[in-house]
Amino acid sequence: MRSNFEKLRVYQLSEELADGIWQLTRSWEHFAMDTIGKQIVRGADSIGANIAEGVGRGSFQDNRRFLRNTRGSLYETKHWLRRA
Repeated sequence: MRSNFEKLRVYQLSEELADGIWQLTRSWEHFAMDTIGKQIVRGADSIGANIAEGVGRGSFQDNRRFLRNTRGSLYETKHWLRRA
């Protein structure tokens, strides 16, 4: 059974992004993976995690705060992808 956040299109897209980044970085050499690769993976994974946590908190204020964190994680991921 899916939770409410799993039905959100934005959450589904965050999973697709994170899965794609995991696949992309798996083949990188050790140095690239250990520096930029880990940052990209962590940033991408935190997008969906923040959406889930915000919904799970149950209050509008908490959800809004975690959605702001989600936006920050998205921009962080974008930054690391540009550096890669």
